Parts: sequence; structure tokens; C-alpha cells
Amino acid sequence: MTLSPCPERTVQANGIEICYEAFGSPSDPPLLLIMGLGGQMISWDDGFCQALADQGLYVIRFDNRDAGRSTRFDQAPSPSTTDMIRATLFRSPLHAPYTLRDMADDAAGLLSALGIESAHLAGISMGGMIAQTVAIHHPDKVRSLISMMSSVGDPERGLLVRPKILLALLQAGPRDREAQQERAVEIMRMISGPGFPIDEERVRAGAARSFERGAPPSGTARQLAAIVASGSRRQALGGITAPTLVIHGEADPLLSVEGGIATAKAIPGAKLLIIPGMGHGIPHAAAPQIVDAIIEHITAAEKGIVHG
Repeated sequence: MTLSPCPERTVQANGIEICYEAFGSPSDPPLLLIMGLGGQMISWDDGFCQALADQGLYVIRFDNRDAGRSTRFDQAPSPSTTDMIRATLFRSPLHAPYTLRDMADDAAGLLSALGIESAHLAGISMGGMIAQTVAIHHPDKVRSLISMMSSVGDPERGLLVRPKILLALLQAGPRDREAQQERAVEIMRMISGPGFPIDEERVRAGAARSFERGAPPSGTARQLAAIVASGSRRQALGGITAPTLVIHGEADPLLSVEGGIATAKAIPGAKLLIIPGMGHGIPHAAAPQIVDAIIEHITAAEKGIVHG
């Protein structure tokens, strides 16, 4: 049965306001979706969320701090791009307004605020890093982990490989809707893989919706600083006991497929799914395969079956 999503709501969690939305029935197993760098919760496509809910999951998506309608940190200083590149390449210390641990505490706090003791977690890109960090520091909150197009935090294992893309992501968003739509299409062309055509109208529609919800111009830089300042998780990932599925595009030009391979190797018993021709993101044509993989993984986890 198809259910309409609940209206956007805001709760207090971990000392900030978090905007969220849910699909499906609260009586079903919960799945928390965590978005990536600079993205709003609506970057999780409505149809993708509904497809998961139709398979018997209570799907929750939310705006990370500094994105969409959750608390913004516009008054906090952002490290320069030069400082972040230097810290990444030479592993020098970087002062950031917050870290991935803070963002993981946000996610865990949201679950608590909603009265959910534990959930399946799926994160994409930076969201995968956050989900991993929740599994490390809040293991009781995690029924299973799905890390998508992410990495372990080591520069040599899934580095941001194209500086042009990074600079495009860090540029302040245009102040008018049409320019924001064209920028979104340009970025999508940079990060998409050759195996899946870009649906430019879908990208433009999503960009227009994000523009209407609001996007702080400097939030992406602060989120990137959180990634860089948090360093490597590779050793800590070895302590994760939650059943884990790692999904990565074989042609990812932003976080290379080596990042997904390293993640699967670092987490005991993790299962790895590499999708040929896929870049960074979930193309509409690849969504059914990814939904099926997530459902299979969660069904096994709910039955207590750990992938080996």
C-alpha cells in the first residue's frame, strides 16, 4: 500500500533543530537516510523513499545541520579551501566548527527524539561517513549499516580526485532559481558515470525545490571541513558489528570506487556491491537495483543473518 509522506516537521536533538520527513508506517522497521555534502533531505528522491516504504520500511529523511531547514551555523568561521586541501594532503590539523562525530550525534539524537531505539542507517557520500560514525559511537542505535559511495577517510583510499568538482561544490549558490538549476545540471554532469544518462529535467526540478527550501551559501564548506577534520575511520571501522552493505559506483569520479572497496574491507563481514557505469549519486535508472539490494540486506539483518 502506498502511503503519502508525513509533512515536514522539526524536533530538538543534540542541541539543534533538525527538520525531517517520514514515509510509510511507524510500525515498520525504521530506516534513517543520511544525505551527503551540501545536500538537503529532498535529495533522497521521493520515489526512492516511497519504493522503500512500499517494501515495508518506515523511511525517515532529514536535513543535516547547515543544510535545508535544520540549524545553520552561518556565524561560525569556515576554513579556507587552501587550508582544507593542505590538511587533506599533509594530514595537518584543521579547526572546524563541528566534526562528523557531531553530525553523527545529530542523527542518533534525532532517532531518540522520535522515540526510536534503533534503526537501519543508509548514508550516501558524506552521509555514509556519518552513518559509519554512528555505528562506531552509537552501536546500540544501529540495526544495520548501508554505506553508499563513501570512504574510510584516508586520502589514498577514495580521494576527492577532481579538484574542479570540489571547487564547483564549494562555490556559493546562485541567488536566483534558474542559475541554481543550471549549476545543479553542471555538477551532475561532472559527477555522473557513463553508464546512466542524466535526466536534466529531473535535476532542474530538484534544484528548484532545494532553492525554495533555502540553502546557506557557506554550509557546504563547513560540512567539508567536518570531513577533513575528522580524519581516518579505517581502524575504528574494524569494531563495527552491525551487518553492513557497501554500495559504490564503479565510475565514481568524486569518491573513487577504491573508497568503497576499502570500506568493505575495513568492516568485518561487510558485503560489497559495485554498480558498473555508475558515478556519484543514485541515477533514476539504478534506483530499483539499489532499492532491491537495501531491502535484501535489511530483511536479512532483521532475521539476524549476518553477511559473510
